Amino acid sequence: MKQPWFWWLLTLACLAWYATVTVYVAIRGARDIRVMLARLAQTRASESDSQARPPTSGSRG
Repeated sequence: MKQPWFWWLLTLACLAWYATVTVYVAIRGARDIRVMLARLAQTRASESDSQARPPTSGSRG
């Protein structure tokens, strides 16, 4: 093998690409999970508020 630097460079480039994609996906996934949990908590809070109130009738006196 006359030019092993090429393979080292290619290996390092692939590892850098893989690490970058992995970190990007982890950050975006964590953010999506945080938003999803906040939305779920908000939905549960609004549902418990609506169940605690007695139903209102549509007719007034």
